[in-house]
Amino acid sequence: MNEGQKIRLCRSLYGWLQALVGVLVVLVLCFTFFGRVMAVDGHSMEPTLEDRSLMLVRRAGYTPAAGDVVVLRKAFGLTDGPIVKRIVATGGQRVEIDYRAGTVTVDGQVLCEPYIKEAMAQPWYENLTAMTVPEGCVFVLGDNRNGSNDSRDVTLGAVDVRYILGKAELVFFPPGASGLIQ
Repeated sequence: MNEGQKIRLCRSLYGWLQALVGVLVVLVLCFTFFGRVMAVDGHSMEPTLEDRSLMLVRRAGYTPAAGDVVVLRKAFGLTDGPIVKRIVATGGQRVEIDYRAGTVTVDGQVLCEPYIKEAMAQPWYENLTAMTVPEGCVFVLGDNRNGSNDSRDVTLGAVDVRYILGKAELVFFPPGASGLIQ
């Protein structure tokens, strides 16, 4: 290889390196400010989300609302990584849980919850049965109520919205379960 070919090769490699760095910077900015891909870890959101499903989580411009499936990061009990739950109430709302009837009531209205896995039983942990959600917080529950540590657990309780990483918008793996998250 002569000197001219070496220079062209170096310039070409330098060009590829610049392009790669540019792509990496754009990806980091997108994941930091707009959204990210995350995996579901556990069975607490079945049947809506399966264990090990991959989902797109939107961060930019998101304001928490009842019914949204969100990813949050708040250590409690033995849990320290991101968790996926559904918001059932926001700041100022009153939540009441009736284990005999298997219902969740928000501001006097029993929630219609076609997404839950099965009838709710009394959990194994010390639990909350009624709470007025503090402003700036949300009350979250898993769709698999009998296999979920959530806001009913006194060690988690109401979750400050600053712990929310984003709204789970779309499942894209496994392919058979892909689609928008309802």
